[in-house]
Amino acid sequence: MARNGIDRLVREALPLVPFLAFVVIFLLIPTVTVVVSSVYDQGVFSLDRIHALFTDTALTALWKSVLLSGSTALIGAVLGAVLAALIVSSPPTSLFRRMVISLCSVLAQFGGVALAFAFLATIGLNGVLTVWAQDHFGWNLTGSGWLYSLTGLILVYTYFQIPLMVIVFLPALEGLREQWREAAVGLGATTWQYWRQVAIPLLTPAFLGSALLLFANAFAAYATAAALVSQGSPILPLLIRAALTSEVVLGQAGFAYALALEMIVVVAVVMVAYTALVRRTARWLQ
Repeated sequence: MARNGIDRLVREALPLVPFLAFVVIFLLIPTVTVVVSSVYDQGVFSLDRIHALFTDTALTALWKSVLLSGSTALIGAVLGAVLAALIVSSPPTSLFRRMVISLCSVLAQFGGVALAFAFLATIGLNGVLTVWAQDHFGWNLTGSGWLYSLTGLILVYTYFQIPLMVIVFLPALEGLREQWREAAVGLGATTWQYWRQVAIPLLTPAFLGSALLLFANAFAAYATAAALVSQGSPILPLLIRAALTSEVVLGQAGFAYALALEMIVVVAVVMVAYTALVRRTARWLQ
């Protein structure tokens, strides 16, 4: 009997082997490598690399990364929630609803070098819109090169944060049952009272959870910033790149491991909070 139970368990677990192998190779091993390399220098335990995280350079990069992620998460969450509400207000079978959802699904994944090139080709130093505005109105859209700074990163990151918010927040809006509105109206509540006392309290955990997901998405993004900012290291991913590839200061790979560990800790904290909020939302969605 026990033998049959073991055989059944093996058969059920066998399809998961490729997935588990993928997790081990591309998640667990790199994470363990980063943690170990952050506190071991040539086989000797040392906290010097961790102490380097409190230097002015590392703290400035951390602050700018948090500012970039927080601002784009806030802007993306608010505008994405409004757009999601407009989508939900249309009939489920409407062409507009299906088109917008499909477009958001595409744009949410449109990042990296392609997105950076799109902005450079549009409002870069020699972008199409930049040249047109300069020729017709005498406007200098590039200014002092703001597109290649933290301000430009905020604009570019917001581009894919808004459609991502639509995708992750839409199920919560669709979970609002019409019976709840009818019950509130039947008890004499106005539309504003329904949203303020029923809908918004129910949607708050889902909204905050979605905003945290947007924060983690922006905090860990690298390719777009690397393609847009060729000089300087305003955020943590670019500072890691500089530590690994710098030809001026050699032997900074250990510092890069410490920075990566810092990013892992921040993202882990954010994702734990996101999971807690999603569980709370799931109670009434079910």
